[in-house]
Amino acid sequence: MSVASGREIGFTSRRTQLRLVSQLRAQGISDETVLTTIAQVPRHRFVEEALQSRAYEDTALPIGRQQTISQPYIVALMTQQLVDGRTDLGKVLEIGTGCGYQTAVLASLVNRVYTIERIGSLLETARQTLQNLGVYNVSYRHADGTNGWPGRAPFDSIIITAAPDTVPQGLLDQLGDGGRLVAPEGGRFGQHLTRVVRQGQRFRRETSTPVIFVPMLLGTEE
Repeated sequence: MSVASGREIGFTSRRTQLRLVSQLRAQGISDETVLTTIAQVPRHRFVEEALQSRAYEDTALPIGRQQTISQPYIVALMTQQLVDGRTDLGKVLEIGTGCGYQTAVLASLVNRVYTIERIGSLLETARQTLQNLGVYNVSYRHADGTNGWPGRAPFDSIIITAAPDTVPQGLLDQLGDGGRLVAPEGGRFGQHLTRVVRQGQRFRRETSTPVIFVPMLLGTEE
């Protein structure tokens, strides 16, 4: 997998991108592989031109269709919890492609990303952006993410970038033994980042940071 480096940025300096990484480290992101990846993925390529000057602020930004590109800290935190020090991740399922930024971060760390987006126009824009950046280890699907991708299961990890009230059991069933699932859980009424670790037929849950994500919805849109 290849992405354009921060050196291509014309409107800001490489120093600005590295400053973001320093902020993430100060906020407790400790996985150096994740930090290096955040430093390499050009976040400005995933937002519209009018917002590119803000791309390396630690904040969420709108991407259209009432969706956002997640705050870099949350992307780094979820990725760190998902990777969890493992270096042999083969397949990861992402529910909620959005603009493709989280997808690009994952694609730098695993063999293959299977990503599902319920809004067709967002999926096609993300696909084009990622291909323009030379990211080819991604499979795309326009579908209801609550169903996962049974034909490609089991997955080493699953990440959900919209908030269900509780993680659907069907997604947990697609997690391989020893795998991790990370999701914002709680729907509209107060969400926390939740990690689920599968141990045989048992699922161990860990709840951490309060977060705010768009709710996980059923069905698809064009």
